[in-house]
Amino acid sequence: MKVQADLLLTDIGELITMAGSPGLRRGEDANELSIIRGGVVASFHGRIVWTGKTRDVFNSVQLVNNSLEIDVAGKVITPGFVDSHTHPLYTGTRQVEFAMRAAGADYEDIAAAGGGILNSVSRTRQASSADLEDTLIKHLTTMLLLGTTTVEVKSGYGLDLETEIRCLETASKLAEYWPQTIARTFLGAHEVPLEYRNRSDEYIKYLIVEVLPKIKSMELADFVDIFCEKGVFTAEQSRRYLQAAKDMGFGVRMHADEFHDTGGASVAVDVGAMSADHLLSISDRNIEKIAGSNTVATLLPGTALFLGKPFPPGRRLLDAGAAVAIATDFNPGSCFCESMPLMINLAVCQCGFTIEEAVTAVTVNGAAALGMDDHKGALVPGFDADMILWDLDDYRGIAYHMAIPDIEDVLIAGQLVSSMFE
Repeated sequence: MKVQADLLLTDIGELITMAGSPGLRRGEDANELSIIRGGVVASFHGRIVWTGKTRDVFNSVQLVNNSLEIDVAGKVITPGFVDSHTHPLYTGTRQVEFAMRAAGADYEDIAAAGGGILNSVSRTRQASSADLEDTLIKHLTTMLLLGTTTVEVKSGYGLDLETEIRCLETASKLAEYWPQTIARTFLGAHEVPLEYRNRSDEYIKYLIVEVLPKIKSMELADFVDIFCEKGVFTAEQSRRYLQAAKDMGFGVRMHADEFHDTGGASVAVDVGAMSADHLLSISDRNIEKIAGSNTVATLLPGTALFLGKPFPPGRRLLDAGAAVAIATDFNPGSCFCESMPLMINLAVCQCGFTIEEAVTAVTVNGAAALGMDDHKGALVPGFDADMILWDLDDYRGIAYHMAIPDIEDVLIAGQLVSSMFE
């Protein structure tokens, strides 16, 4: 029996389907892209209904009235990127701090001088909801044109209840109408606000007792995150906080072991976090621990590049058997970059990934880090028709062409993004 379709992409040189074992990909599975050469993909009402060879399509697919058929002329199609770690809910840039860093100041020196996260907090608290929305739309649009079709959006530049709610309300509003799929993360534990300076335990208690229940009752966040780092929140505080959030029904994730080995990755595994992110300073012992778990190791190589830090130990994590994702960490202070294609290049050139492992990391494993691996990150029947059309005849060009992605168009739910912005 033929399946109905309202979109048909034909004459695909390489169709990267990512078909295979469901859920997390690790080991040899992370190198399997399930490529169909000379292929076709069909979707209906925004979902993939069929993939296969050109010779089989008209025995398998029935086009409905007013359907769209696109001959892609031998080019490459991949799933849309899943960026599972971003910070675009803020106002005010920090290029002055960037210049300080270029002159020799370290991240921690800048924070001690009143810069860093608290700089963005001050500006964001003064911003209107309209300003927040404008900034968010600007950066989401850039991400979309660079192939990101699913994106996690964190709060964390308010650090007071009113501003955090306004930020999350902004993300929730866009999630209702914006083309990309948006996952909302409450990052109230991004830093200790000035009003709780030297009282981080009290701040964690305040978040658990007063803020988390409010965020939950208003249904403003899908996930809760915390920055476990020297001088911010300890491993013990992080464990207590994330467990409380999990008990309230939130998914949990974690900034872990970025500048120092604080044991954050171990806490992430213990509390069943969906991802532990950064991991520049993860210990060998905790590499083994995360590799034996279902917590995704999410690496953010753009942050290491931006800050001049050693790159995350991608090859060690992959060889240990961890499920690894790659994300941008887009934020105003330590990685002002929305480009997932650049992160692929950095993963390959600086973190030891094969090209295939990097593609897996920005598709199926990125989706798994957001609990969306049952409908995002692959082009197989039942999954969302989120795709990138590349002006390439070989998928390896995605990583090869550094910083200048050869993207011809992006499709979300079977609709061309180029037509959305006409």
